[in-house]
Amino acid sequence: MDGLLAEIEQWIPVDVLIQLSIISLISFIASLVVIPIILIRLPHDYFDINVCRHWMKDHHPILRIFGLIAKNMLGGGFFLAGFIMLFLPGQGILTMLIGLSFIDFPKKRLLEARIIQQPVILRTINSVRQRYNKSPLTL
Repeated sequence: MDGLLAEIEQWIPVDVLIQLSIISLISFIASLVVIPIILIRLPHDYFDINVCRHWMKDHHPILRIFGLIAKNMLGGGFFLAGFIMLFLPGQGILTMLIGLSFIDFPKKRLLEARIIQQPVILRTINSVRQRYNKSPLTL
């Protein structure tokens, strides 16, 4: 084990390893808090591709543009954090799914539906929703 640590220290300084460990721990704890809150607040038909969704439809166009930019940046951050959590502790797949739900791109709803239709993912999300007396997601 000491040989492995010495090999890693040649490439990455110890203080950077400590900082990465702290960031990993903080992101893990944050994902345990934030992800259930988001999953609980989603409407049960959010992933139903037959239901139209218009974000900030009744707001001023300038406010809507700034809101869309902020929403896409937040989604990118969640997606990147989820990707990192695939290799570090955390709920990587769910975090990436939440990031995708914030980002706007063509055929996004179809991609979300394909991801959410995976039995393990749907079962996990619905169990979280059931714990807080929310209706299960409909596809």
